[in-house]
Amino acid sequence: MTRFLFAVLALLFAAPLAADPGDVDAAARGVVRVVIVDRDGDGVFPVSHGTGFAVAPDRIVTNAHVVAEASRNGDLRVAIVPPESGGAVFGRILAVSQKNDLALIAVDDGKLRLPPLALAGGARQDSGEVAAVGYPMNVDRAQGLSIDDIFSAQPPVKSRGFLSGYRPSRDFDTVLHTAPIARGNSGGPLLDGCGRVLGVNSFGAESESADAEFFFAVSARELVPFLRAYGVTPRINATPCRSLADLDAAEQARRSAEQQAALTAMEHRAETRRVAQDRARFEAEMRVRDERDDRMVATMILLLVAAGLGWWAFEKRERWDDDGAKLPWPQPNRLALAGAGAVLAGALFLQLTRPGIDEIDRRTAAAVGGDKDAQATTGGAAGGAAGKRIYLCRLDQQRSRVTTSATDDVTIEWTPDGCVNGRTQYGLSQGIWNRVLVPNDDQEVSVNSFDPATREFRTERYLLSQAAMRDARAARGAYSAPLCGTADAAGTLGEHQRTVLDALPPKPNERLVFACEERK
Repeated sequence: MTRFLFAVLALLFAAPLAADPGDVDAAARGVVRVVIVDRDGDGVFPVSHGTGFAVAPDRIVTNAHVVAEASRNGDLRVAIVPPESGGAVFGRILAVSQKNDLALIAVDDGKLRLPPLALAGGARQDSGEVAAVGYPMNVDRAQGLSIDDIFSAQPPVKSRGFLSGYRPSRDFDTVLHTAPIARGNSGGPLLDGCGRVLGVNSFGAESESADAEFFFAVSARELVPFLRAYGVTPRINATPCRSLADLDAAEQARRSAEQQAALTAMEHRAETRRVAQDRARFEAEMRVRDERDDRMVATMILLLVAAGLGWWAFEKRERWDDDGAKLPWPQPNRLALAGAGAVLAGALFLQLTRPGIDEIDRRTAAAVGGDKDAQATTGGAAGGAAGKRIYLCRLDQQRSRVTTSATDDVTIEWTPDGCVNGRTQYGLSQGIWNRVLVPNDDQEVSVNSFDPATREFRTERYLLSQAAMRDARAARGAYSAPLCGTADAAGTLGEHQRTVLDALPPKPNERLVFACEERK
């Protein structure tokens, strides 16, 4: 138990985590290049470019100064270049706030759907590793990219640094950090250790000689009201940022503590049962010995009575008169002999029904009620397997790692054959009930699992690249999920889902653990 408490305390009071590469990569799926273009005859050419990121599938945030020329000059247009497959699409400027250097761009033609980034909420942290994601021009020049290359999908550049604090500039709240950014990074996200947006990278401090370089991002506190003012409800995640490694360690410590507690409880029950058995055996042994002694005494008495009757009958046996004639057998003699036989039969009955030594064990078992723990366990399992159950599940934040997902309560209607909410069949594999969800549009795979014994519902989400999603969809398309009630639906689905699970990365980006209570 002590190890578990130390693990939990370590999670609660640990220093901010380093940025997780998997989370940064997941967030980078929604980071785009924002290019201001002009026309040259039938073609277009770039005037300038910066970075932006998705706050909704068709809404992109960037800096106001990135789109300043396009907002002033109607001949210029804004092109959005995605980080993965696909070419540039045109966007339109929805809003510009010069005061806090923010702009909102819409992509309305449906040709581009991006995974939105979540914004960090909750209490601010003044230290920790952060990551800046964007398209710095000096990298483009170093690679010798041409104009055509700028309009082609390319992954953004990630740079790491440290959070240096929060401080207001003249007009707006900023985040100060040391993650290197350059021209072209403007409008890109500054991410925390879980890939959540702390701010929008905007400008850097001039560095001369040996002075340290610092960079500024428009704080998420400025971004949230800006988005809401223009009809965008951002994803805000205020849960603590924990690594899966720390959660796994805490989970192992928790299981060890539970196993130790269960072992201690079992030993206590065994000791209590042993004491009860010893007491019951002592009492049973005393009662059995008393009964044996009582019957032995009774048997001896009966034998003496039978002997007395027999002797009396012998003494009064048949006799002859003086003439030698045989005298008749007296009636009392016959009665005495019959009585002696009855008494002997009674003595024999007492001896045969005299309790044996094995009677002690039987009475001891009857006194302690047999293996009540095993009966209770068996009965509970049988009772839990019968009929439909409805559970209300609430997030256990101490055991969860959330980056972008909602954490609302979940209601589960569960049947013993693995049918959820009357329509979704779960597969059973290696003793685990789960269902793998591979959407056609979003770039994520969810694995939902439920344990009726512990009443734990768990969702693990994998935020994947387009290439990884194609592999997952191909594996999912190779089978059809059976309907609830189909023969051997759970086993068949559990076997088929292994192909999708094998195509996923070793660890998820998110793990949501819900504790469930049965609703009456």
